[in-house]
Amino acid sequence: MKKTLAILAAAAAIAAVAPAAEAARLTWNKCSDQTLPAPTECASIEVPVNWAEPDGRKIRLDLARLPATEPDRRIGSVLEVTGGPGNSGIPEVKFAASNLKELGRRFDLVFFQTRTSLWFRNMPKVCWKPGTQMEDPRSRKRYTAQTAAMTRSFLACQKADTTGLFAHVDSMSMARDMEAIRAVLGEERLSMVAHSYGGVPSIAYARLFPQRIRALYADGVINQAAGFNDQMLRISTVFEEKFKEFTVWCADTPACALHGEDAEAVWRALVRAADRKPIPGTSAEFGKGEMTGWMLRQHAFTYAVDPGKDHANWLAFAESVDKARRGDGSGFGDHVITGTSVWSTPGVLAMSCGDGRGFADYDELRNYRRTAEKTRPNLGSVRIEGVACTGWPLKVANPVRPLPSHGLPSILGAGSTYGDVVTTRTLTEMIPGSVTVTYEGPGHVLWMMNKKCPIKHATSYLTDLKLPPPGTTCPAE
Repeated sequence: MKKTLAILAAAAAIAAVAPAAEAARLTWNKCSDQTLPAPTECASIEVPVNWAEPDGRKIRLDLARLPATEPDRRIGSVLEVTGGPGNSGIPEVKFAASNLKELGRRFDLVFFQTRTSLWFRNMPKVCWKPGTQMEDPRSRKRYTAQTAAMTRSFLACQKADTTGLFAHVDSMSMARDMEAIRAVLGEERLSMVAHSYGGVPSIAYARLFPQRIRALYADGVINQAAGFNDQMLRISTVFEEKFKEFTVWCADTPACALHGEDAEAVWRALVRAADRKPIPGTSAEFGKGEMTGWMLRQHAFTYAVDPGKDHANWLAFAESVDKARRGDGSGFGDHVITGTSVWSTPGVLAMSCGDGRGFADYDELRNYRRTAEKTRPNLGSVRIEGVACTGWPLKVANPVRPLPSHGLPSILGAGSTYGDVVTTRTLTEMIPGSVTVTYEGPGHVLWMMNKKCPIKHATSYLTDLKLPPPGTTCPAE
């Protein structure tokens, strides 16, 4: 019975897309955006704001394509699924024009303006205002109060929204947009390049339309099918390892501002002190604020995971720690205050709370905290977006759940050892026959960084559906 219902649901989903897609007349023209490379052609497509009401209010999504340079050998189209959430794929044409030339010989490379980017551009001012001063709630009472404050903030944002998008910027809605694009492109099955948070709508597409996928290259993705708790713990494990490497480097480097001290001990003392008495700082975007130890653990080291050229990022991080312990938080303000504020704003959170990003309840939050702080003592903490999304007032449109057990093709993943290979691998391990290429260096979204080895494997896979051997690695470039 359950299998029958699933088949009927999938058929209904396809039927809901078909009328709008068939009615569309996709005409490619010269792009009005003069910053796009000359071969780019542009078009647009109308889709419903709410896919449950296909005849209701519509939005227009811009499309851009780089036509195949060898049209006589053309295989089809590759749709790029961007991340964020909140990014538009259109500006990424510029990277593809130079970095994906080989893939572009036999494919039209297609990019689209996401509904989340439309929302990001048009959300009311009240949606940019942090819902509350976020904290890691250490009691049910504080958890309940903070959740209620965020709920009020979400509802105020929804009330001010004139686009209708607030309730429909989840990845399930975006997956239906992708299916509409597939239909107007005339592709029987879709080939995709997904990166970062773009993995979430791609996974939603795999649930809705598994029979419509020809190939998927997943570049440094978040695997929503494994759950956000799992993914964030895996990433923080990598960050913890890099932090340990930083402390060893600092001990061996006289130029490090913490040289001659136990850098790890200094950091932990700073975090404890900041939880007792927050450190003042300034963010260029959000102004003056105070940074707690909880905020520091989440955001302070994120820019320094990659040590940078000549260890510039690690040098800056050590100097910022040294200043912060003396009461000067200027080195961390833009990272910590901005990061905390952004992930407290209802408009930003609306683009992922509908994907099941929040904690289910206080018990789940507390259990996550225990695991994070025990296994990742320097950087482990409760996820700010997880706490904030507990106040989401609507039904979760795209809840965490397994992928289909049948019908999906083998996919190719790739990711950096500085973070996202661990999350990408969890996705490929769910799909039989799939492979993840490990890039042994820093980086996020490898094709946009023009990392030639991963691009070579992606091109071969998307062109010939040929996967590299399991365990394939690419040296840092």
